[in-house]
Amino acid sequence: MTSTPRPAFHDPVSPPPAGSPWTVLRLLRWSTQYLGEKGVDDGRLDVEHLLAHVLDTTRLELYLQFERPVTPDELGRFKPLLLERAGRKPLQYILGRAHFRELELEVDPRVLIPRPETEELVEAVLARVREWGREGLSAVDVGTGSGAIALSLAREGPFGRVVGIDRSAEALVVARANRERLDESVREVVELRQGDLLAALEPGERFDVVVSNPPYVSPGEYGELAPEVRVWEPEEALVAAGGGLEILRRLIREAPGTLQPGGLLALEVGAGQAEEVAGAIRDEAELGAPVVLRDLSRRDRIVTATRMD
Repeated sequence: MTSTPRPAFHDPVSPPPAGSPWTVLRLLRWSTQYLGEKGVDDGRLDVEHLLAHVLDTTRLELYLQFERPVTPDELGRFKPLLLERAGRKPLQYILGRAHFRELELEVDPRVLIPRPETEELVEAVLARVREWGREGLSAVDVGTGSGAIALSLAREGPFGRVVGIDRSAEALVVARANRERLDESVREVVELRQGDLLAALEPGERFDVVVSNPPYVSPGEYGELAPEVRVWEPEEALVAAGGGLEILRRLIREAPGTLQPGGLLALEVGAGQAEEVAGAIRDEAELGAPVVLRDLSRRDRIVTATRMD
């Protein structure tokens, strides 16, 4: 006796017959198919996150409930979320949260969605400062956005003071909300200020670390970005003049006056920008030789330098 093969997940599927409920499996398969037709890459993963959110469960639990009927109320709450994703709204904005290292951050279109590459920027900073073997360090995060870098340094590193700066008052509202969700021991370390790069600091303020994931997309590249980025994420947090290098160059010029002797400058850069950024660092007499680090995709992504004694 042979059994009928179970349909593959990505095989075409239709809505259930009239009067029959959607099951978790059918809804997952149909919604994945629908997002694919709308040009959404990796739609299955997004659908799993959205349905798990609506059902108040985990993605793993969905796989144990394939035959579970989806109630009309659950279906009614799921459908608008699916339509938002089909309209290319990023999953993180739909759910209102993004994971970043040890944090779950609130995010919305006032701030960039934090990327894995920026997690690696934080790791590069933490690895370096741990080598110093000192506590109570200070850092300034330029272009803090959601607060991802500043809050991670305060939570994970030997920092007694972290200042997060952003030009956008709206972004700082989000960063403050994320700060308030953390333990008091982290909250009391992080100060948030509005201003233009390092000009937000007081004269004479000095830090052990200056770190930034600044805007580095060129105006020409901006039009080629995916709709999830170009339509939904804040342009001012993405785009910089001068082929995407203007703000990086400003930070390199201004950082020596902000860093303590021996302090660290750490910058995230765009694809193909590392050599020019390294060259700008070499032109600054008060900065030591640049170090270029690759991300997990083997792209030159992080450039660091040390303030000369």
